[in-house]
Amino acid sequence: MELKHNTILITGGTSGFGYEFAKRLLDLGNTVIITGRDGARLDETKLKLPGVHTFKSDVSDPEQIITLYNQVIEHFPDLNILINNAGEMRKIILHDASITLQDITREVEINLMGPIRMVQQFLPQLKKQQSAAILNVTSGIAMAPFPISPIYGATKAGLRSYTKSLRVQLKHTHVKVFELVAPGAKTTLSDKFTDEENFDGKMLMDPVKLIDDAIKGLQKDNYEIYPGIAKILKVVSRVAPGFLLKQTSKVGAKSMKGDL
Repeated sequence: MELKHNTILITGGTSGFGYEFAKRLLDLGNTVIITGRDGARLDETKLKLPGVHTFKSDVSDPEQIITLYNQVIEHFPDLNILINNAGEMRKIILHDASITLQDITREVEINLMGPIRMVQQFLPQLKKQQSAAILNVTSGIAMAPFPISPIYGATKAGLRSYTKSLRVQLKHTHVKVFELVAPGAKTTLSDKFTDEENFDGKMLMDPVKLIDDAIKGLQKDNYEIYPGIAKILKVVSRVAPGFLLKQTSKVGAKSMKGDL
């Protein structure tokens, strides 16, 4: 698809993939809108990227999504691309009895329910446009469980399944549905895992290179984009899923034993 002269909304745009997307898409001549939960970080991003438009919004809150929609459509009626990027990834030890029932599903609200609700809210707007797209950012972990982060993996697998169904349902519209299957990258999301046993930081991809691959994939209408090692994960998850799970289970193996 053409990545010039679009109006693009990116959730979670103050760091990581969201920030890199915003920077690149601005450089390509698009109107770029980003969201985030932290007003101060939105202000900092605005200073770094003066051309970007910012809205404080939390994708885990349905009421804030409705408010965001009304604000964005009022000021940017030509919105035609939605990038669901906001996400959270935590180390969670399921033996920990102190984890509350509300807290255990926090990533579900952000990583899975957030994109689903954003699409549902913005879809009528996107369908009005002659050219439109939705990009959902999933993960290589969607193809292989990462036991030290069990809820994150479940949400990305769920989002991957939802995205495939969404693409089928929208195939007779002008809305293209893309999935970015992101491998581990050098972002704040992965920082909390660097001290875990058997975690190989050398495998992490440069986010600038990752988003460069994503941009090229969008331009070529590659509906499933696999940057870097994600290509390998796709193959291994099919031919040797047991081996892949064995490898991912090594990260943080001692901490996952619990008090048995």
